[in-house]
Amino acid sequence: MRLLSTILSLALTANVVVGSNWFTKAAYNKWHETELERWLSDNDIPYPTPADRKDLEDLIQKNWASYAVSPYKNWDTDKLTSYLQSKGVETKDSAKSTKDGLVSQVANAWYETEDKAQTAWSDVHEWILDTWTESSLKAFAEKHGIPVPQPRARDTLLQKVRSNYETVAKKAGETASYPGDWLYSTWSESDLKEWLDTHGFPAPQVTDRNRLISLVRRNSRLAYLKLQDQKDSAAASASSTYATLTDKIIDAWGESQLKEFCDKNGINVPQGSKVNELRALVRKNRAEILGDNVSASAASAFGAATSKAGNQYAKATNDASLAAQDAFNSVVGTWSESRLKAYLDSRGVPVPQGSKTDELRALVRRNSHKAAHPYTAWSWDDLSYDNLKSYLASSGNAAAKKIGESSSATRDDLVEAAQSAYSSASSAGGSSYASATNYLAQATEAAKQSTFDTWSESELKAYLDSYGIPVPQGSTINDLRAEARKQYTYFKYGTTNPASTAFAKLGENVKGAYHWVVDQLSSGSEAAQKKAGDLKEEL
Repeated sequence: MRLLSTILSLALTANVVVGSNWFTKAAYNKWHETELERWLSDNDIPYPTPADRKDLEDLIQKNWASYAVSPYKNWDTDKLTSYLQSKGVETKDSAKSTKDGLVSQVANAWYETEDKAQTAWSDVHEWILDTWTESSLKAFAEKHGIPVPQPRARDTLLQKVRSNYETVAKKAGETASYPGDWLYSTWSESDLKEWLDTHGFPAPQVTDRNRLISLVRRNSRLAYLKLQDQKDSAAASASSTYATLTDKIIDAWGESQLKEFCDKNGINVPQGSKVNELRALVRKNRAEILGDNVSASAASAFGAATSKAGNQYAKATNDASLAAQDAFNSVVGTWSESRLKAYLDSRGVPVPQGSKTDELRALVRRNSHKAAHPYTAWSWDDLSYDNLKSYLASSGNAAAKKIGESSSATRDDLVEAAQSAYSSASSAGGSSYASATNYLAQATEAAKQSTFDTWSESELKAYLDSYGIPVPQGSTINDLRAEARKQYTYFKYGTTNPASTAFAKLGENVKGAYHWVVDQLSSGSEAAQKKAGDLKEEL
């Protein structure tokens, strides 16, 4: 009995140790105090100053699971539902009305286990660079004298920069576990904003470089997980495609079907290849895909199949960014001269005197990723009628207050008065300016989910008119709101978030490639059956 008691006691003790293991060996336990403060600041978690190390660690421990390990715990129901849909998971009826139910479902379908997340934060250099563009890696390597063999393929650049990561940090006298601004020293504000846009984290209207870096650093792990998930999906799709491609089907295909398959899957076909040589090519590529290097080769083959130009999957996001840039260029092409100037003014871009409309458009396009100033006269442009009246009433500006109290004042009158009052407060500085920026921050936060929802039809039309956008006859108020949000987003952020476009395109490509293969396999089977039938008749 005593022996059994001892065994049970040891088992319980072991269980407690295992259960608390990640607390005692969490990645942040080895971080420098500046890194602890940096992580708390990045995640907008207030901490006392001064604070000793234990206070900082205790604060991180309370928030670590919901920010670093399982960030979805802080998501709203819409974001949780959207994630589940992207993973092909149907939300349970009982879970739709409760956030806890959705969180539980997301946890089951999350990119990684909690243990894996803990390990990842212990080796930040293993993943934090993976979402960088080739040009960003190249700039980092050049600045820090990291030799990179020619030609500088992205994979080679990434490997070299990663292997020199800690060396560069030590030379600079910086910490590397949760890196500071030194890691992004070669990035411009536009680079930072573009990264956020590309990976699905819309950049706010800020020009504070440190804040932009904070947002990139905070979201780097999630961006990496999204990228890896898409690569794995691509690899699985390509592998599945080849796995169902049996010898019988290959033998049943004719020359045109074999060539089409090669074309769809990025297989180079030497000129003058005969049917048997085409079959050998398909078999060779099938063997490579289903061999030892499934993940890398499948992703590569899938990238080739979806681009017809032999591009790797990693280029998909860049392609989406280019598509977003084209869309932005197209929209800017319809903007009025006053709206073009406003876009540039809100970003502090000087406008040469006497600039023509085409020159203004070119200047706007060159600054498509430039971060806008947090607060300018144009920040009042998209606030609701009630928000504007409220600000004017509390602005302390007698003239502005009088316009705000006028029952005959239109929304345009209120915007003009708010802009004027803000300009006066900005020039005066002090408490007046602080009050204005504080009101803007609160109004923007409160209205970000419902911008334009309370606007009247005439207000929406006037807003669109300021962009030079004609309203098609018969447009409903919802049509007007949708168009207003579109123009507002381009004006505020420069380019809309292309990440969703990238993933949507990828989904379309996967679906398209899948259906094409199914069609071909089906026709191949029919062809094989027909050939067998013909042979039977001959016998």
